[in-house]
Amino acid sequence: MDFEAFSKIVAEEAAARAIDTYEMYYQRQEVTQVSAFAHEINEFSDASEGGVCLRCLVGGHMGSASTESLTEESARALVCRAADNAAVLEKDEPEFLAEAGQTYQALPEKDNTLPAAQAMRKLALDSQDALYAEEGVVDGCASNAFAMRTQTAIVNSRGLSLSSESAASGVMMQAIVAGEDEKTSAYRLRTGAPEAIDLAALAAKTAGEARAKLGAGIPDSGAVPIVFSPRAMASLLEAYAGVFSAENAQKDLSLLKGKEGTEIASSAVTLIDDPFYKDSAMPMPFDAEGTPTAEKKVIENGTLNTLLYNLSTAAAAGKTTTGNAAKRDYADKISVRPFTLRFAPGPDSEDALLKKANSGIYIDFLGGLHAGANPISGDFSLQSGGFLIENGQKTAPVRSFTVAGNFFTLLKNIDAVADNPEPPTSLGITSFVCPSVLVNGLSVAGK
Repeated sequence: MDFEAFSKIVAEEAAARAIDTYEMYYQRQEVTQVSAFAHEINEFSDASEGGVCLRCLVGGHMGSASTESLTEESARALVCRAADNAAVLEKDEPEFLAEAGQTYQALPEKDNTLPAAQAMRKLALDSQDALYAEEGVVDGCASNAFAMRTQTAIVNSRGLSLSSESAASGVMMQAIVAGEDEKTSAYRLRTGAPEAIDLAALAAKTAGEARAKLGAGIPDSGAVPIVFSPRAMASLLEAYAGVFSAENAQKDLSLLKGKEGTEIASSAVTLIDDPFYKDSAMPMPFDAEGTPTAEKKVIENGTLNTLLYNLSTAAAAGKTTTGNAAKRDYADKISVRPFTLRFAPGPDSEDALLKKANSGIYIDFLGGLHAGANPISGDFSLQSGGFLIENGQKTAPVRSFTVAGNFFTLLKNIDAVADNPEPPTSLGITSFVCPSVLVNGLSVAGK
């Protein structure tokens, strides 16, 4: 049974029980992955999972229940369980449903057919061939071809009926290269149709990055200018994305509480949340509550314009939702998350940032983000790798050092933003995109 038929049975059962306020959220994902190692396929998976979550208002309480089974019996049982769950709640908590009749931005026409399994196997094996053709590459290189299609739908008792579908595919390469007495590695991910990906170019870039790390030393300790690569800055932004959530601010889990309309970053910083970003794997015309989504400047020239809101956090703040309601999974509670959170590119090239830094460190790897980054205080101390900056150029590779600072202070100390954003590496609704960024005054602990 498809979701449309299932939702009609739920509506019928809700009417029979005199339940006149409800919402159904449906999501299903099809994921194919093919891994290759040593020129052979070593793993293949093809899975489809998802389900429906029903929220309904009974006796002033909003109960919920979910199911993976789309049958008539499951539909009627779902209403019963949600109503029963509402009955055991002791406290009234206002819940909000989106109204019908709103205007939604149309997504570009796109063929969401997933590549055939044979094409995925070929992509993984051809990736291996491309990797092993590179200089210095040794046994141990891995390739992973992937494809995902996601369907999302929301139906509620106020006449709302929305659906969206997106699909993406691509490949990840990990290159391992050997020097005289050491090995280094690097990985790269590229999305696109299997036949459209230039595997030789991707392998050359991945292996080249691994070779560049050979012979890395340990930098001197001190406070120096830092240029973060696009990937490193995107990782840092991801670790601190929660500070822009109104939900976290209202729970006193973000230091940006009460800071809307104030300067929180340097004038070089404009931070945008974009549900329709051109390289996003999952552009979304509506959020998890059915509110229309739109591009918004969270920070504009250093000023915090807005936090990110869903219906309930917006009501609590006396504001309008920004359309950022989110569910990590169809059965989860509504939360707040960005779509594609990205730094707006600046006018400079990355080479220009290196020249402005003159001397310092170029960081292209950050590790330990879960343990070393405190999303409440903003403090971080992270394992890092990269290159020395000498006379305005990247020179010798460095590793085994930590970079420490505070995210909120870092925002204020950004001197320049480059013009080289890289495509997002996430296939989910939420992704992070940054160009290279020059920051002054970060502490490095090396030798």
